[in-house]
Amino acid sequence: MITVTMRNPEDHKDQIKYYIKPDDHALARAWVQALEEIVDQQLHLEKNYCHMGWPFPDRTIEYLCSLLRRHVEVINKFHYTGIWKQAGLEDHPITDNYVPDQIRWPATYGVAQGKAGWRPKDTVMNRLHNHFEVLQGTVENASKYYELADEKTKYAIRQLNNICHELESLMLSQWKWECDREWIRPSQITTFFNAKRYPLLDQYRYKFAENGYDRKFGHVYMHWCQIGKTLFEVFRDEGAPELDDATCEAITHLQYYSGEFDIEWGKDVTRYNDCPWHDEEQNKFETWLKDNGYDPADPDLSLGYLPIGKVDIEKSFGTDKRMDIWEALATHLDIYSIEVNGKTAIYDYSWSDIDFEQQQMKSLGYEVD
Repeated sequence: MITVTMRNPEDHKDQIKYYIKPDDHALARAWVQALEEIVDQQLHLEKNYCHMGWPFPDRTIEYLCSLLRRHVEVINKFHYTGIWKQAGLEDHPITDNYVPDQIRWPATYGVAQGKAGWRPKDTVMNRLHNHFEVLQGTVENASKYYELADEKTKYAIRQLNNICHELESLMLSQWKWECDREWIRPSQITTFFNAKRYPLLDQYRYKFAENGYDRKFGHVYMHWCQIGKTLFEVFRDEGAPELDDATCEAITHLQYYSGEFDIEWGKDVTRYNDCPWHDEEQNKFETWLKDNGYDPADPDLSLGYLPIGKVDIEKSFGTDKRMDIWEALATHLDIYSIEVNGKTAIYDYSWSDIDFEQQQMKSLGYEVD
């Protein structure tokens, strides 16, 4: 068992634990070994990008927008130094104004068509993600913008991606809370600075076809530990476009795994079960893949999520009622410790600490004033 201790951000003595039982297959065993190494090295846990999809978190849309605007200001300030231009790079200022009204539709939008409002404005959010891709590049091939940036700007560029996904997750959960709240998608994204990555061997890839894009309550999945959009994200977020060379070059297929992991706390979404909209989406996705020359059965395309474990729900919470578990977790959204095979790491800090960004930059090896 892997033990995760959660604490109440407002009362650190108020703690709960949940227990993860790894699956019995080669990738799950490799993941446990990688996680044990992370815990042993006491790597920094990214607490500012951890609990996604809770509809009413302390990290509100207003707070996230203010954070995003501050990071954009840092990036634009470096842009206007002229260093990128002197290196022959195209101008790339970020001009969108990130306030709630500009990134999501109003509450009344789409109501006449039977849809609730508050959904994200995909055009704005896709443009934000594109800024990150251009400025960051990939782990294997960092962009020239990123290489020339100072450390403060590099940190700000990194935050574009994190905040973009956190905002999208929050807006979608608030939308679902209004229209069908049992389908909100809370989850835990457990990532660490400088976590070692390992090649995703062919022998691990069969799990893509076996699981597909199904997600189950309390199940643990391998975290996607590389940068770039997947085929499914392009299909879903960009309206199933006809793929051109430029788009194909930006698409990534998973090449690595690490000790990082995600936990699904939402209701089961499984194919051919009780989710006709999921079946319809997957059927359309497979048709789109074929139309664009891809084989949906090709494991190298990394189509899906890789299951690696399950939370022992009864042992952890004493109940299997999802709403009761949500209620318990919602007041304890701060990971305090992780224990793996007798090794424990303590994470006695919070995203709300005054010096949290300085802590993160120091963990990344940056100089801190």
